[in-house]
Amino acid sequence: MAGYGAARVLHGVTVHLEQGETVVLLGANGNGKSTLINCLMGLVRPSQGTILLEVNGVSQELTGLSTESIVDMGIALVPEGRRLFPNLTVRENLLLGAYRLAARPARAKNLEFCFHAFPALADRQKQLAGSMSGGEQQMVAIARAFMSAPKILVVDEPSVGLSPIMVKQVISKIDELKVAHGLTVLMAEQNFNQAIRIADRGYVMVQGQVAFEGMDAAELRDNDFVRKAYLGV
Repeated sequence: MAGYGAARVLHGVTVHLEQGETVVLLGANGNGKSTLINCLMGLVRPSQGTILLEVNGVSQELTGLSTESIVDMGIALVPEGRRLFPNLTVRENLLLGAYRLAARPARAKNLEFCFHAFPALADRQKQLAGSMSGGEQQMVAIARAFMSAPKILVVDEPSVGLSPIMVKQVISKIDELKVAHGLTVLMAEQNFNQAIRIADRGYVMVQGQVAFEGMDAAELRDNDFVRKAYLGV
């Protein structure tokens, strides 16, 4: 359980990720997706429950750890709204993503990969991030998270404020990074059709609870509850 002050947002939520999966959290705005992600990243403290990360058969409890400690364990967040440093250049924003100690030795290699994966950023690496379009800023935010050399990439509402064409490009880039580097991805997203395009599994959240778990994209797409409650079919 978790919330903000006296307002309880999450109620008995249980989700899990396996290594190498892309798992999506689906649901309309205000149903607890971002709160769940903020709990995972140490930005919100759950009032009950545990968050566990298992590496090589050893479980580590994340509940109560600082966000910095969680990032140091190889979990990177692409936050809702991008949260770039607008008065720094694209290159400077990306280099800040490699702040954690484990990412520094691969900084040059990862920067080169980011510029290969996002050619527009290579062309504009000296441009101030705040002067870019929303879609370009989202690319910077994703690349910045990748610069931390993560094992798990957590993406919160990447489609917010973007055109349909740019949403498709952003979602595709997330999948490209995942496949190329064997990442595990947890993505909260309102755009159902784009999210399930890259999903291995997914959860539909309604009023702070998991209302349905789909074991693959087809199960999410074809379930009667999802079609009625979420897709309006």
